[in-house]
Amino acid sequence: MSSFNILPRAKFGDWVAWLTQRYRVFGPKPTDGQYTFGVIKSVDEIDFNYTQTLLSPKKCIIPQRELLYTYETSGMRVQAVVESVPTVILGVHTCDQHAIRLFDRIFSHGFTEQHYRTQRENTIIVGLECLRTCGEQSFCRSMGTTSPATDVFDLHMIDLGDEYCVEIGSARGRQLVAEFRGMFVASDTDLDHRNEVLRDKWDSFPYRLDCDVTDLPELVEGASESSHWQDLGNSCLACGMCTQVCPTCYCFNIEDHVDLRLHHGSRYRSWDSCQINEFAMVAGGHNFRQKRAARQRHRFMRKAKYQYDANDMVGCVGCGRCATACLVHITPIKTFNELWRRKQTAEGREAEGKPSHEDVA
Repeated sequence: MSSFNILPRAKFGDWVAWLTQRYRVFGPKPTDGQYTFGVIKSVDEIDFNYTQTLLSPKKCIIPQRELLYTYETSGMRVQAVVESVPTVILGVHTCDQHAIRLFDRIFSHGFTEQHYRTQRENTIIVGLECLRTCGEQSFCRSMGTTSPATDVFDLHMIDLGDEYCVEIGSARGRQLVAEFRGMFVASDTDLDHRNEVLRDKWDSFPYRLDCDVTDLPELVEGASESSHWQDLGNSCLACGMCTQVCPTCYCFNIEDHVDLRLHHGSRYRSWDSCQINEFAMVAGGHNFRQKRAARQRHRFMRKAKYQYDANDMVGCVGCGRCATACLVHITPIKTFNELWRRKQTAEGREAEGKPSHEDVA
């Protein structure tokens, strides 16, 4: 079977109906003026022309609240609860594919995270090529995430007008194509059209960072004492919205729910944010990141350096969700560009033999 197949647009509804009979299907759907990934029952709910969803498809693999295990205090019996539903996620943009790629690395190092791995292995990713930028805050081209993550998607779709070109990325994707009778092998003409669409798309994706993505780890490390973190801290509301909408954040809180007689209990994991004050509170009332400036520095260090050091990938995919959600307009584009500007200014002054005026936080 060819690696490239054609799905006529007229058959797309039949394919979605075929999928919903066999899987739990998530897809982008309009919701109250925005877009969200929600469970799809009909093709009429899907909007493949969406720009950006409020939350990324990570919520389809890592639920916002998840039961981890139940226990009984009598005999201290513990029973892990690993729930997994055969799932297809339709229309995953390329930036979100790279976010899933990062999670695949994170949750496979050391002790494998069984809840994530079980659901991930039971989830089929159907990507969708972005043919235009999602908005002014998106900088996926600067982050190198405008092209699909080939080790993530099972199928990847490109809109060619009257048809979709469907690229096969895995054995599961190949099986999915083989079982549905509505696709056929792409011809040379189809592939030429595909290549033309991909070539023409790049004019819609400007570079928005003044530096290269490979400069980011060294940039933020060198700016660890920059006064710019205090500038961000003075503006930040510590609401945590930036991390809640981020496709690569996975900080969590643990809650125990125990019956009144203290015989049975359940432990849950839920999304949390390193930007709220209580997150870094430990025993004795000590808060090791009490200042908002320190939390903003941690956030950008984690995106640009910590994840790169640990997983050989930066922890930002350039989707721009955090910038859109932030009420005080703290954005990665402005932050990285300001740090780069200060670095260039400092280096220029040093070359002239003048002291740098960059203050420390």
